[in-house]
Amino acid sequence: MIKGMTLVREVASADALDKFSRLMLALGFEQGKGWQDETSRGVALLSPLGNLELMTGRAPAVPPILIEVLGLDAVHAAVEKWMLSNYPGEAGDLLSKPELTHWNSRLFTVRLKDDAGEGLELGFWQSENPLHGKPAAIEGDLSAAGMRVAIVTARWNAVITDRLLQGALDALYRSGVAKPDVEIVRVPGAWEVPSAARTLAESKKFDAIVTLACLIRGETAHYEAIYNEVARGIGQSQQDTGIPHAFGVLTCETLEQALDRAGIKAGNKGFEAAIAAIEMVSIQQKLREQGDKK
Repeated sequence: MIKGMTLVREVASADALDKFSRLMLALGFEQGKGWQDETSRGVALLSPLGNLELMTGRAPAVPPILIEVLGLDAVHAAVEKWMLSNYPGEAGDLLSKPELTHWNSRLFTVRLKDDAGEGLELGFWQSENPLHGKPAAIEGDLSAAGMRVAIVTARWNAVITDRLLQGALDALYRSGVAKPDVEIVRVPGAWEVPSAARTLAESKKFDAIVTLACLIRGETAHYEAIYNEVARGIGQSQQDTGIPHAFGVLTCETLEQALDRAGIKAGNKGFEAAIAAIEMVSIQQKLREQGDKK
């Protein structure tokens, strides 16, 4: 089994080696176990990830050592500060600006040299692809054509829940759910939401259930008691039936906070709950398809 990889590269002089190692340690590399004998000396610099790339044909126009980073501009600023301190009057010639490459990234180079003019060239780069480096994962799509969705909404605090309902319907219709495939059930308050949600889920007529309600804290413990049971009931219904339940129950300190979460300032949580329901249905479908192939 492969445990790790080490790239051994000769540096022109001890001075260049020392400068290179100081810069790498300043940027966050971990100090490894170095070595020294009668004829040579080595410095080990450890990073979280190492890659070995082999090639044939024309070599790419990049430095032989490439270091992938996050926050390329911040790294460039740190390298520039270090270069100005260690190569006064020469930093501008030895350090390039970050530039776009043809391989969907940005790159800058730096050359570390010794008194004899010999040295080592490095490249620091950052991918412009937001999915670069992320592990392959099963993710849901937001196309909801053919889905049947039930929405359970509380009448209590209707000034809020009606806005949540409007947001949920907007998300469903925009994503391709046909209007006849949406069932809206109104219950008296948040306490009654789990019971209706479970009945709908057990009917097996719906791919997902969207639950909407609003609880605003009062001066008694009533708020906590209701919320805990509502959350537990919705979660239990989802676990027992296997039907995705989207949680769009607001728990707020004030009416103003509730209005903000119903579309005034902080987005519409009904819209977000419906989108989450669509994604979870898609994920379940993909997981079942993957299981059928095995």
